[in-house]
Amino acid sequence: MEPITPTTSKRRRNVLDVPLGLDRTIGNQSLQVHASLRSAILDGRLAAGLRLPSSRSLADQLSVRRNAIVGAYEHLLSDGLVDARIGDGTYVASRLPTRVDQITVAPFVAAPNPRGAFALGQTYSDPVVLRRLASATRRRIATAPATYLGYGDPRGGEELRRQIALHLAASRGIRCDPSCIFIVSGTQQGVRLCADALLRSGDRVWLEDPGYPATRNTLAAAGMRLVPVPVDGQGIQVAAGRRTASSAKAVYVTPSHQFPTGVTMKMERRIALLDWARASRAWVFEDDYDSEFRYSGPPLTALAGIDRADRVIYIGTFSKTLFAGLRLAYLVLPPAAVKPVVIARAAHDRFPPSLLEGAVADLMANGILAAHVRRMRTRYRIARDTIASTLERTARGTLRLVIPTQGLHMLAHLPPGLPKHAAAEIRAIARIECFLLSETRLVRSGPDGFVLGFAGHDIKELAAAARRLGQAVRTYVRVSAAC
Repeated sequence: MEPITPTTSKRRRNVLDVPLGLDRTIGNQSLQVHASLRSAILDGRLAAGLRLPSSRSLADQLSVRRNAIVGAYEHLLSDGLVDARIGDGTYVASRLPTRVDQITVAPFVAAPNPRGAFALGQTYSDPVVLRRLASATRRRIATAPATYLGYGDPRGGEELRRQIALHLAASRGIRCDPSCIFIVSGTQQGVRLCADALLRSGDRVWLEDPGYPATRNTLAAAGMRLVPVPVDGQGIQVAAGRRTASSAKAVYVTPSHQFPTGVTMKMERRIALLDWARASRAWVFEDDYDSEFRYSGPPLTALAGIDRADRVIYIGTFSKTLFAGLRLAYLVLPPAAVKPVVIARAAHDRFPPSLLEGAVADLMANGILAAHVRRMRTRYRIARDTIASTLERTARGTLRLVIPTQGLHMLAHLPPGLPKHAAAEIRAIARIECFLLSETRLVRSGPDGFVLGFAGHDIKELAAAARRLGQAVRTYVRVSAAC
């Protein structure tokens, strides 16, 4: 139906041709009329400048009391939706809010999370552990005490913090009190909370280069000045960091399995980094990236396990051992950092989800999570070996592989001398989803390569993707050499 306009209304000045259904469940008659007229005006069925019928005429049309119309008109007048002209009647206001369907809004489409072969951040959805987690969650909900139904402790539930402390003492050499463990929704939330609590906007922070892009973005968003520090075969080059920014206030490192190179930081570098942090009163953010998945040798002692100056903030997560959608990670904080981080959390989400925490604590206490990690370690080792053998066979020496003894990705280096965009072109030709080595660098120099995730993908799909990549690299290198 076309809206009633000032021109068409002249033909029937005392009757509205727009149907006004009254919602009898709304208060009194006056409120019912007001709601109906307001909806018609805002929807555009009653156009700006239209003269409304007299109160008597509209009361007759709607079969309501005249006072109800008078009250509705006064209400619309206070809303600014009508104008009262002395001696001339009531008119729909000349300026009205823009209708929603007339507003042009550029749609926001979130960047899709890569899920194809070689995409990082994937895990295998193990039906066994999912059933156990579901059972534990139902039990927690059914028997939840009042402490679990309220806000709880801003650090997280004591049961999960206690289980994490036991796990870290046994596997990572970290002895910590559960009171210093802090449950967060992910690694990046943990980094942001610590940056907000312990650093100031404009502070300089060392970052491994190449390094983890997500944390780079998080620290930049927090206002930090990022200082790229090179990584070599022994880990972050502490001496280079000292030369570039000796007064930096923090450093972010992945010492057990560096992202993306896979290097393990040597003890000499670890001691040098801790010495610098102690002398500079700087914080060390230790992201224990993929530490649970070690394919040979004993577990490595974490930086936090050898820190004697309380400068290391250890960051762990359940995103790789279980799945990212769980949204559970944790910090191990030096005692002096606990209070500032609790205060910072009050400006964020305040408290973690207690019921899910309790369910994960049950899985840890019963050994279910540890058994799951052992099964996944075997599965991911097979995936790693499948990619490596396929690439070695199909690339025929045109890729230099770094086969990791730990973690969930491997690095494949391209030979030097290729065009600048070679890696991106090969990735597109091979139809794979992965990080390029150049995308992890702050200082972009040197040959490029591919960061190949192998966790959470079907083995046959990984093998097929590895064949495509190996063939694409071999062909690209041959064509480039011919040119």
